[in-house]
Amino acid sequence: MPINFKKHLIVFTRYPEPGTTKTRLIPLIGAEGAADLQRKMTEHTLSQVKRLSTSCGIAVEIRYEGGDKNLMQTWLGQDFEYRPQGSGDLGRRMKRSFQDAFRAGATTAVIIGTDIPEITEGIIQKAFDVLQQKNMALGPAKDGGYYLIGLQKNSLSQAVPDLFTGITWGVRDVLKKTIKIAKHSGLSFTLLDVLKDVDHPEDLMIWERSQNTSPTVFNPNRISIIIPAINEADNIANTIESIGPGNKKEVIVVDGGSNDDTVGIAKSLGARVITGTPPRARQMNRGADQATGDVLVFLHADTRLPEKFEEFVFNSFKQHKMVAGAFEFRMDSPIPSLRLIERLANWRSRYLKMPYGDQAIFILSKVFHQIGGFPDIPIMEDFELVRRLRKQGNIIILPVPVFTSPRRWQNFGILKTTLINQLVIAAYVMGIAPEGIARWYGRSKGVSERR
Repeated sequence: MPINFKKHLIVFTRYPEPGTTKTRLIPLIGAEGAADLQRKMTEHTLSQVKRLSTSCGIAVEIRYEGGDKNLMQTWLGQDFEYRPQGSGDLGRRMKRSFQDAFRAGATTAVIIGTDIPEITEGIIQKAFDVLQQKNMALGPAKDGGYYLIGLQKNSLSQAVPDLFTGITWGVRDVLKKTIKIAKHSGLSFTLLDVLKDVDHPEDLMIWERSQNTSPTVFNPNRISIIIPAINEADNIANTIESIGPGNKKEVIVVDGGSNDDTVGIAKSLGARVITGTPPRARQMNRGADQATGDVLVFLHADTRLPEKFEEFVFNSFKQHKMVAGAFEFRMDSPIPSLRLIERLANWRSRYLKMPYGDQAIFILSKVFHQIGGFPDIPIMEDFELVRRLRKQGNIIILPVPVFTSPRRWQNFGILKTTLINQLVIAAYVMGIAPEGIARWYGRSKGVSERR
């Protein structure tokens, strides 16, 4: 279709090849899942575009990355003009697209992306309407960028080269800087509706809402956070406060016989406190028996959850055969030598699918009870639980960290603590009884988690 209309819409997208698109979502939904989401969002956007093109006589051009013209036409059909985006950063590619459109005869041109599920033909039409009176239209994105930019033909030369240069794309001040440049260049403009894009794991709910369908695998309803504790008065407040409010969350602290103010602090922060006999496996099983959530999160009393953790957890269960997961491991300390411990732990958990307890393991309640919960052993209960879970389905490591106290590494030394942890794992794998390992472990004054 030749570009000969006065109004020209340019859609920026990428061919949905696994591993090259929506890479920030790959740790959560996998390379195939990320590519499939890219495909669906592009098709969703173009369903809006087609209606607008038919009714308003707007030329539509797809500017793509990845693939080639034949692949794009096979995917999206013959109704559009296709061109590669070309080299350079996002600003350079947008500038080139506008210049090409105006040289082809357009008097107004609009660029949109395909990761804004809430965009409608009405919003795009409004942008073209704005350009009848104003030099520029901008669609602000919630993350500080913009999802749409439109220009009159005479506006581009008025703002070049500043409008698309000197900006660090992908950061929160893109819209702010663009507005500043526009004002400095004397461009009149109008801001459209603020919309949210889908770029990070926590954004997946936006896509689900836009489709007006329930998740195909898991419908989240309630989450229970179970915290085993003994004498954790110094840490329990920060841990509970990291959970945050919400009527879909319940907090259960299972106290193993504290003689400090752990119980009082937990109750004052709204947690439900029950008693459970050590070791920790029994405490956590006791909490799980009392929990009402569809998902159970087992959280150590010296570990803090990330903000809006429940959205990450609920979204993760949309993956096929997903039964459990955990967060990345991070120690709440600036000590450089601890970064190596973190990297090794995250490599192990991500590639071997073997997270440990201080990564806040979460699991479907029904699966937890089906496999009998944590084994009733005094040590390595998390290791054994995960080994069982791997036989039930997929385990995912979310790309956001929990923050755990480095106190044991600091108290006993990083090298000694790491060595003891590895010896404990080796002994367990070799078949030595957990009771014997636990006795040796206590005499060694080691730590409660293996790294």
